[in-house]
Amino acid sequence: MSDEILADAKQKMKRQVDFFHKDLASIRAGRANPALVSDIRVDYYGTQTPLQHMATISAPEPRLLVIEPWDKSVLNEIEKAIMQADLGIMPNNDGNLIRLSIPQLTEERRRELVSMASRKAEESRVAIRNIRREANDAIKKAEREGDLSEDDAHRFLDQVQEVTDAHIDEVNELMEKKEEEIMEV
Repeated sequence: MSDEILADAKQKMKRQVDFFHKDLASIRAGRANPALVSDIRVDYYGTQTPLQHMATISAPEPRLLVIEPWDKSVLNEIEKAIMQADLGIMPNNDGNLIRLSIPQLTEERRRELVSMASRKAEESRVAIRNIRREANDAIKKAEREGDLSEDDAHRFLDQVQEVTDAHIDEVNELMEKKEEEIMEV
């Protein structure tokens, strides 16, 4: 039973780290990154559809994103959705594709982005700690009900803490890399 609790906690923590990694990718770091616009929702014949499901998004140059929709009739809708997303980037529609020129970030904006990334990192660390607490509570409950000996419960609690530390370290590493990427001129 405790092995299941530990495996479940590992899986939830891994999902949280993966979510944080994806969340970081959406933070602009001064370079063109398709993840910046891939999740923008576009009104596609009455349905809100992620941009990545209706167009090819590429970064042919470090400061340029090119969005080429498979259905050219939605170019204007894509353009509107990008403007509504408030990325601070003006789309350039040439009738076949949309170009997004990524401007150079100011020092102040870089610090804001690092602060935003730090908040997201702290939210992920808190979520991981909450998963640890749930696992610890389940182990303690199993111990109270007699399903686990006191020694086994302590061993599993230590394992849960090791898994927690490893995932929090992973979040910290991702945050450090993102901070370097954002602050790079």
